Amino acid sequence: MKKITGKRSGFTIIEVSLVLAIAGLIFLMVFIALPSLQRNQRDAKRREDMIIYTEAISKYQSNNRGALPSGTPTSVTADSTGSEWGEFYRKYLPKPFTDPSGQDYSLKVISCEGDVGTVCNGGTLEQGVILTIVQAACDGESAIKTANPRRIAVRYKLEGGGVYCGDN
Repeated sequence: MKKITGKRSGFTIIEVSLVLAIAGLIFLMVFIALPSLQRNQRDAKRREDMIIYTEAISKYQSNNRGALPSGTPTSVTADSTGSEWGEFYRKYLPKPFTDPSGQDYSLKVISCEGDVGTVCNGGTLEQGVILTIVQAACDGESAIKTANPRRIAVRYKLEGGGVYCGDN
């Protein structure tokens, strides 16, 4: 019996190249998809935070005979003093109440002007600022004036595009 010496075991250069190309494509797909997955995860956390915020307002209202904090300050943070909205922030919101980017949320409170049914979005939204519109309810991403002065709409700009709008 003759031994065949010309055959070698192993992979051809084409097989190795093909495996490397497939691995490279998989890596590329993960590399491209990862930032959008992270952005969507941060936006999901922001939506969750807005729900916590509207629930805190409902708690405040149930403890204060349905009333909202008085006044419409331009900006409220955890350090704000001298306003009912500042007290609300410190007493009813979790500590720390921060955006997934790491900065503390600040509140901007406005009143909805105009007739019932008027769109009142409150101007340009900024990242990190929760816009609270008094006497409004959400209609999609927009806030619409209502007849009920104790209703609020909460609007927040999402990183991935679009606006979260929630109401009580």
